[in-house]
Amino acid sequence: MVDLDELQKQIYQNKINKGFNTTDINKEFCYMYGEVGEAYEAYVKSYDKKELGKEFADIAIYLLGLCEILGFSLEKEILNKIEINEKRIYINGKKIEPQD
Repeated sequence: MVDLDELQKQIYQNKINKGFNTTDINKEFCYMYGEVGEAYEAYVKSYDKKELGKEFADIAIYLLGLCEILGFSLEKEILNKIEINEKRIYINGKKIEPQD
C-alpha cells in the first residue's frame, strides 16, 4: 500500500531539490490544470493508455505537492470524504437531502 503522506513529502522534497516552485500557489493550480488538459488530449486524440497514465501521474504529483505546500494530508482528506460519501443517500444517481 502506498503512503500518500510520505509521497507528499517526497514530491515536495524533489521540488526543493530541483528548484521548482513551492511558494506561488496560483502557479501550482495552473500547472495542475495544464496537466488535466494534457490528460484529456491524450484521451481524446488517441486514447494512448501509456501517455494517459503518465498525464494522470503528473496530475497526482501536482496535487500531492500542492497539499504538502499548503500543509494538509490528502490521504486524511480522501478517507474523510469517502466516509462522508458513504453516508449520503442517492436514488438513480441523484443525492437525496435529509429531511429536517
